[in-house]
Amino acid sequence: MSRPSSGPAGTRLRDDARRIASLAWPMFAGQVAVLAFGTVDTVLLGRHAPLDLAALAIGTAAYVSIFVGLMGVVLAIGPIAARSFGAGRLEACGAQLLQALWLAGGLSVLGCLLLWHPAPFLWLARPEPEVEAKVRAYLGALAFALPSALLFAALRGFHGAVSRPRVVMLLQFGALAIKLPLTTALALGVELPAVGLRLPALGVAGCGWATAIAMGLQCVAAWWVVRRDPFYAAFGLRRPGWVRPDPAALRELARLGVPMGLSILVEVTAFTFMSIFIARLGATVVAGHQVAANLTGLLFMLPLALGNASGALVAQRLGAGEPDAARRLGRHAVQLGVVLAAGAGVLLFVLREPLLALYTTQPEVAATAFTLLAFVSAFHVIDALQAVTAAVLRAHQVVTRPLVIYALCAWGIGLGGGAFVGLDPLGIVPAPLQGANGFWAASTLGLAVASAALLAMLVQVDRQQAPAAVPAPALGVAPGEVPSAAPAAPPRDSPG
Repeated sequence: MSRPSSGPAGTRLRDDARRIASLAWPMFAGQVAVLAFGTVDTVLLGRHAPLDLAALAIGTAAYVSIFVGLMGVVLAIGPIAARSFGAGRLEACGAQLLQALWLAGGLSVLGCLLLWHPAPFLWLARPEPEVEAKVRAYLGALAFALPSALLFAALRGFHGAVSRPRVVMLLQFGALAIKLPLTTALALGVELPAVGLRLPALGVAGCGWATAIAMGLQCVAAWWVVRRDPFYAAFGLRRPGWVRPDPAALRELARLGVPMGLSILVEVTAFTFMSIFIARLGATVVAGHQVAANLTGLLFMLPLALGNASGALVAQRLGAGEPDAARRLGRHAVQLGVVLAAGAGVLLFVLREPLLALYTTQPEVAATAFTLLAFVSAFHVIDALQAVTAAVLRAHQVVTRPLVIYALCAWGIGLGGGAFVGLDPLGIVPAPLQGANGFWAASTLGLAVASAALLAMLVQVDRQQAPAAVPAPALGVAPGEVPSAAPAAPPRDSPG
């Protein structure tokens, strides 16, 4: 990572954009590979089993609601380790990863119990009995994927913090290469008379088992890399034996991670619970919503990658004692995210018809999704703004106030308003806003209010940042290199 330029504003913007892009593109590619897990499931089931697609929508909503909240706690390793890395405290950085792995293991126990007992999610969705049975089978399989997913999340956060995301990208594409044939074989069934092999079609449950196997192998490969690659020797990750849990380190992770996890949980559950409520409107409507939601997730990978990359770079600069560079990187990241999201939103709106033809051959499902994609185009731009802004705030370790904002806007305006408008319990909502359209309209409005509040908070944090800090020497470290030791700079911001 090089010292930020001190030239003209346009030059600084280009330099920061290149710096962010060099870290963001592997994150983006890897995240697309992860999202492709769900895309593969959606496309296969959408063409062969509509009831399984409805079960996938409900099951995915439940799994994501559980996983992302726990993952958000684990990802506290990112800003914490990035500050240590920027300050040159490499062994402390590695020790934080090992404690994050203990945290991920403990949280996976809670997550698995929720997946094995999904009654609250089923009560909200109220699916048909046949669909409910499929949801239970799918979540039961995903319970075996969750521990690997959380452990890998800790490793992913660490790799981003030390500017080494390409390793994660390669592992994610390797997992996808395993997932593709496994899903086809387990979900649709396969017969190979020549070798006497016959696998029955498991439908949506087969998708879950394919994910569990691929995630398990990915996690094992990731741990093998950090144990064998010479790059990680300076971080103390190649030592023999196990490191015991450190209560103080776990408390530090929890202090930052719990508000982070709750913020992500509130935001995502507002979106996933929308699927559960929409499921009350019938299998066709929720299947159309699932297509729109999958495309939304695909588009979100770019601002998510920009946010993760920007957050890591901002935290590194704060750790190195360069608050001016940190503030400028944050501002440029927000600008870049909005511009790219606007272009993607326009492209989605124009290409709605050919995109839907890839997802489904059923006219009713396509018609539902076609209308929803108009909302998705606007939703994506606002989503990008809040994602990048929130990531920069997390780098400053400001996490409590964003949680309150997400709770009020995503749950109150988005989910609560969506239930009122979409389900129309009073019979006063105009027909064009009823059903899935009303949920998407309310979610877009809630996210817009949250984005405005987060942006105002970032401006306030920038103004409060001490302007007279003495900068530490530039580390001069490119992605993938190990920095020399540098004096530590204490965090200037407390959570919230």
